[in-house]
Amino acid sequence: MAIVAKKIQDIKVTSINELKEAFGTTKDFIFADYRGLTVEQITILRKHLRAKEAQFKVVKNNFARIAFEQLSAPDVASYLAGPTAVTIVPKDPNEVAKILLEFARETPALHVKGGLMGDTIYDARQIEAFSKLPGRLELIAMLMSVMNGPARNLAAALNDINARLVRTIKAVGDKKAG
Repeated sequence: MAIVAKKIQDIKVTSINELKEAFGTTKDFIFADYRGLTVEQITILRKHLRAKEAQFKVVKNNFARIAFEQLSAPDVASYLAGPTAVTIVPKDPNEVAKILLEFARETPALHVKGGLMGDTIYDARQIEAFSKLPGRLELIAMLMSVMNGPARNLAAALNDINARLVRTIKAVGDKKAG
């Protein structure tokens, strides 16, 4: 009986290295089951995600698991079961989660399984709650509005002094003229 040594195929190593390279660009990922989506629907979804610089990548589960292990990421093997697509989110994961969940509502074939944000693993419910939070740009707009409020009130108060003075002078002039 001969012992057969397993030789790792170069194409598999190349595929894993490509995934590591793609996964190494960010720390935020959302996992989805794409079973039942047509090519046209996946193309539309990718177009929406590209607007936020995200990638919707269909992966082999074993290759993705190995790539995440080699990147020392938390264990996401439970999300890498069945047909899996990994959404690679370079920035604004909140907005990308909103796009995915909105698309999943319109197209029930897409199921968000969970995600990895930084070093924290989220399940589908947590991703949905995360998507309802205001995005980075919305938070910046809120902050700027709050910071702009006192300056706007000061400008209005200083402008009101001049307006009152003009109205008072006009009233005195009208009284003397009348």
